[in-house]
Amino acid sequence: MTAALSAHELIARHRSTLDQALEAIRTRAYWSPHPEHPKAYGEHGSLDAAAGKAAFDALLGTRLDLGQPGTDDWVGGETSPYGVDLGVTYPHADLDVLLPAMKAGQRAWRDAGAEQRAVVCLEILKRVSDRTHEFAHAVMHTSGQAFMMAFQAGGPHAQDRGLEAVAYAYVEQVRTPDNAEWTKPQGKRDPLAMTKQFTPVPRGIALVIGCNTFPTWNGYPGLFASLATGNAVLVKPHPRAVLPLALTVRVAREVLAEAGYDPNLMALAAERPGEGIAKTLATRPEIRIIDYTGSTEFGDWLEANARQAQVYTEKAGVNTVVVHSTADYKGMLSNLAFSLSLYSGQMCTTPQNLLVPRVGISTDQGPKSYDEVVADLAKAVDGLLGDDARANALLGAIVNPDVKARLEAAAGLGEVALASREITNPDFPGAAVRTPVIVKLDGAKPDAEAAYMSECFGPVSFAVAVDSASDAVELLRRTVREKGAMTVGAYTTDPEVEQDVREACLEEAAQLSLNLTGGVYVNQTAAFSDFHGSGGNPAASAALCDGAFVANRFRVVEVRREA
Repeated sequence: MTAALSAHELIARHRSTLDQALEAIRTRAYWSPHPEHPKAYGEHGSLDAAAGKAAFDALLGTRLDLGQPGTDDWVGGETSPYGVDLGVTYPHADLDVLLPAMKAGQRAWRDAGAEQRAVVCLEILKRVSDRTHEFAHAVMHTSGQAFMMAFQAGGPHAQDRGLEAVAYAYVEQVRTPDNAEWTKPQGKRDPLAMTKQFTPVPRGIALVIGCNTFPTWNGYPGLFASLATGNAVLVKPHPRAVLPLALTVRVAREVLAEAGYDPNLMALAAERPGEGIAKTLATRPEIRIIDYTGSTEFGDWLEANARQAQVYTEKAGVNTVVVHSTADYKGMLSNLAFSLSLYSGQMCTTPQNLLVPRVGISTDQGPKSYDEVVADLAKAVDGLLGDDARANALLGAIVNPDVKARLEAAAGLGEVALASREITNPDFPGAAVRTPVIVKLDGAKPDAEAAYMSECFGPVSFAVAVDSASDAVELLRRTVREKGAMTVGAYTTDPEVEQDVREACLEEAAQLSLNLTGGVYVNQTAAFSDFHGSGGNPAASAALCDGAFVANRFRVVEVRREA
């Protein structure tokens, strides 16, 4: 193919960004090339707020033709959690045509080398970043996130995670030199001399199975890790959240073609209503890598049945916070209230179980009983969400009927400390907006255990009364071991309790946040610095991002000859 973007030009544009990303993952310091503030866009080819909204509006009711082979139908049906019918249709693929076409371009992509693949990926990310306002509306109207969260989490934070994956992929591929001269002395005889070539080779076609709640944030790490390591990537979006990933595929195909590579290295697999093509795709012999975010049930099925593929899953977990003591009671309550409320608790990192000693906790405001802690937390949530405009900006919309059903059922599981209330969104009257529910449970009662030992995804939290700090740590340990956790939080001023919680998290491989009382929350992680998940407990088989997340997406093949 004729390249409109030369290799030299792409390196000149993006090598410095790649180097900064490599330094960031080495130091774990703060860094991001993608602005978080909406007003930062509108120059140097990027869309400002008005242009981004207009671009999104222009997509509604249209056919998104990607020009990929094997299209045998057009499918759609997305309805925004805010009540808007998107009306966009996407290509439905004949897999027997599409998959061979995707494999055809892999040789040239493999031979491009690690640096060229990395800078092509960075060009894709740059073009996505320029359209962050457009993508923000697409994420908002498929996930139900409020606009600012959709803008940040679906835009710069997702782009950061994609870039982070590219950086890790590059590091792992260049760890082995391209060429080596090997000489072994043989005493009085002539030495043995060999020349050796080492080439990273892709596994095959990678399948990204997208999720409803964070289509870009959860989708980009696997997508870019696989593409940067030489694999073709087939994106199978969640049926309710196709648009953000379809737009990503369109941008990627354009960049690949302009750089002289086969655009079919990236393709979309949209599905008809109820078709369920994920299982079909996951077991096809051409699929050699799978990235999945979603339910434990289907994640377990993938791990058991997609035997031909390297499978990376992020599944469900029961996130826990130990509340033992605090030197900033007001700050603790404020921080927890925000964590429970953000995006209506529809995050894989949102705390569910708050373990509080039944005798109460010590604070800078004096001792607080279990009942007082729970009541004060309920008041903090109420205060945070008391203004409807602020509540809408934090909560977003309930993403699907299952979440709403769980929320309504939770009130029957125990004593309700904070009842959920319905909020009207004046801009989107069709949106289902609900505040969180907090339910009090006795950790010693078997019937309560059935509730708090199961994930209840959505704005539902359980204040679990436990006998002591040691009982809280033991319950934390058992929860992570049996159910998994993406996050753990703890509040304590006691060094021994802190050490016990830390040791439990190290042994069970759970990411721990201690004594958060300011503007950092347990359910948020920063690319290049924080690890999202660990890959060491049942909640996820991989961490975003580390070397293990990328290193097994390619193998190194050696060619040697006598010198």
